[in-house]
Amino acid sequence: MKSAPRYSDQRVGIFVDVQNLYHSAKNLHHARVNYAELIKYLVGDRQLIRAMAYVVKSEGVEPQHGARTEETARGGLRGARPARGSEREAVSVSAAAGAEKVGELSSEAAFFEALEKAGLELRMKDLQIYAGGMKKADWDVGMAVDAIRMSSFLDVVILLTGDGDFLPLVDYLKWGGGRLVEVAAFRRSTSSKLQEAADRFVNIEEVPRAMMKLR
Repeated sequence: MKSAPRYSDQRVGIFVDVQNLYHSAKNLHHARVNYAELIKYLVGDRQLIRAMAYVVKSEGVEPQHGARTEETARGGLRGARPARGSEREAVSVSAAAGAEKVGELSSEAAFFEALEKAGLELRMKDLQIYAGGMKKADWDVGMAVDAIRMSSFLDVVILLTGDGDFLPLVDYLKWGGGRLVEVAAFRRSTSSKLQEAADRFVNIEEVPRAMMKLR
């Protein structure tokens, strides 16, 4: 795998496909992602300009008990079913998070708050419920649009996802925008074409302290 140059004056933007990383960490390693440690590793001595996380917001979910809020926030969603491409079935962040109720905060609010404490800016989308009870949400287009818009003041775009649907975005940012594009995900669940297209691919499995085992 080729490696892109890294310089301390590079301006870095990070875009996190939260559901994609959650499913991979849970299914492959029975673990959660430690976002604070992962971001620290990916940025290195460069300048982090924006770090965005894309999540689905729901309503009326009772808080879960038995897990610490801080650990849950670092690790991502809990108890969700596998996602499939750009039309993945949406998982309620609050129901999946398993966070304790803190004061008057619901588990969803506590999860979102802790993600922010890890250094991530949240982009939320309401859960869509269709006839028959199917629940879906798709952040692929929104995440791609944000990355393109923000690329004008970034030197390096880091995508935290293994979803091959982002391959056109990588190509556009590289060849249309002249940006360096790095991808961080789990190698075994990441599109081989996405790995090859990136200027740098980081296998999360090899990042120290980037995962925490589920209990």
